[in-house]
Amino acid sequence: MTTIPDFTDGEMQLAHQTLFERYGRIVPLQVADVELRLDPASEDLSSCPSLYWEERGAHFVVSKTGDAGFRCQFFYTDVEQFGTGRDEYDSLGDCLVTLLRVQADHERERAGVKNGMTAVDFDKAGGDEEYHPPLII
Repeated sequence: MTTIPDFTDGEMQLAHQTLFERYGRIVPLQVADVELRLDPASEDLSSCPSLYWEERGAHFVVSKTGDAGFRCQFFYTDVEQFGTGRDEYDSLGDCLVTLLRVQADHERERAGVKNGMTAVDFDKAGGDEEYHPPLII
């Protein structure tokens, strides 16, 4: 059984700083352990140190899977769980920033904000929405 090291002081500081930059305030982090299948070909589960926090209705988990391996996800409920589209990161900073960006994009989408859509996109979407191009002065 492989023992995965806990988050280092530097990694904890990076996590706190990244969350502070995202939310503009200190976000409480909880340290936890989760069981993950590190090898998809195996049924064995490994205990992995993890960071957990809640913010703006979402729950976040970042797990350490090795000396330089990280996995992440965010969720709202048991059935609304999301990843970043990447299974594992070799940098905690990249893992955190990508997770926060994907969740922010998802948050805007849930709020009905349509970002970067063109007239063609609105036509494809149908409904009562009408495209009004920006006013050029």
